Amino acid sequence: MTRLFDPLTLRGTTVRNRLWVSPMCQYSARDGLPNEWHHVHLAQFASGGAGLVMTEATAVSPEGRISPADTGIWNDDQVAAWRPIAEAIRSRGALPGLQLAHAGRKGSSESPLSGERGTVPAERGGWTTVAPSAIAFDGFAEPRALDAAGVEAVVADFAAGARRAVAAGFAAVEVHAAHGYLLHQFLSPLSNTRDDEYGGSRDNRIRLLRRVVRAVREAAPETLLFVRLSATDWAEGGWQPDDAVAAAAAVKDDGADLVDVSSGGLVAHQRITTGPGYQAGFAATVRAEASVPVSAVGMIDDAVLAEGLVSRGEVDAVMAAREWLRDPHYALRAAAELGADVAWPPQYLRARQA
Repeated sequence: MTRLFDPLTLRGTTVRNRLWVSPMCQYSARDGLPNEWHHVHLAQFASGGAGLVMTEATAVSPEGRISPADTGIWNDDQVAAWRPIAEAIRSRGALPGLQLAHAGRKGSSESPLSGERGTVPAERGGWTTVAPSAIAFDGFAEPRALDAAGVEAVVADFAAGARRAVAAGFAAVEVHAAHGYLLHQFLSPLSNTRDDEYGGSRDNRIRLLRRVVRAVREAAPETLLFVRLSATDWAEGGWQPDDAVAAAAAVKDDGADLVDVSSGGLVAHQRITTGPGYQAGFAATVRAEASVPVSAVGMIDDAVLAEGLVSRGEVDAVMAAREWLRDPHYALRAAAELGADVAWPPQYLRARQA
C-alpha cells in the first residue's frame, strides 16, 4: 500500500495522486502568450502520471513578469492560448493549475536563457519595477514604491487573473507569495520598510497577501486555491518559519485550500542549507501548527522519500520540478518502484512490465 498514489480531495475536487508538478519558468513566451513549447512541456507531465500540473509563474500584469519572456494572464488573447494547454493536461487525467504571479522588484530581468543578469533596459523592452519600498534587489534597478492606488491595482490584477484562469479551463490557481517576488517582498522586513497599514508589524506585512487571497477566492469561488509561501528568507532579520505559520493560518481563513511551502529567494545574501527534501520540515511545521493542507517541494526526486513524507502525515502532497525535467514520467516510474497500481496511458501499456 502507498499513500503517494492515494487521491486527494480538496473543496470537492479530487486529484488522482499526491505527486505534482511544481511551477517551472521556461522564459519562452512572447507578449505573455504560451506557445507550442509550453503545450508539450506541460502536457507530457500529465501523460507521465502527475496528479496536478502547475504552470510557470504567470504574470497578472505586464509589469508583473519576471522577464519579457514570461507568460501572462492579463488579457483575453492569453486566455485563448492557455485554453488548449489546460485541456491537454485535463484530458490526460491530471488537474491543470495556473500560478498567478507578480515579480515586483525582481521583474524586468534578463532571461536566464540569455546568460545575462540584471535589469532589462527600456529600449530592449524593460520597464520600471514596483515594490513595497524603494529597495533594489542586488544587481537590479531600484523599484518604485507602490502607492495606495498601486496596491489596489495589484489586488484587482490578481482577481482578474483568477477569473481568466478559470475561463481558460484551469481547475486550480496558486497565489505566488514566495521566492522574493512582490507578495513575498511585502511579507519580509528586509524588503518592506513601509510605515502605513502594509508595513511594520507582521499583521500589516501580511495584509496585502490576505487581500489578494480573498479577492482571488471571490473571483473564483469553486476553484482550488493554493498559496506558495517561502518559509524563511535564510537571512538574519528576515521572514522566519513562525511567520510562515501565521501567514498560512491567515490565508486558510481567507479561503486558501492548500499552502505550497518553499523557501528563500528574497535576498542575494541568503545562506541556504540544501539536501534531499530540505524544505519538507518547514512544510510539516506549517501543516501541524496552522492546521492547513500543505505540499512540500525541494529536491524530492526519490519515490521512497516522497512516499515517506506523505505516509507519515507530514505533508499532503509533494511538488517536484527538476526530476520531472529529467523524467517526464516520474509518477509512472515512482508508482512502479513503490508497487502502486496506477492507470497508465493505453499507448504506454507495453512498457508497464519490464
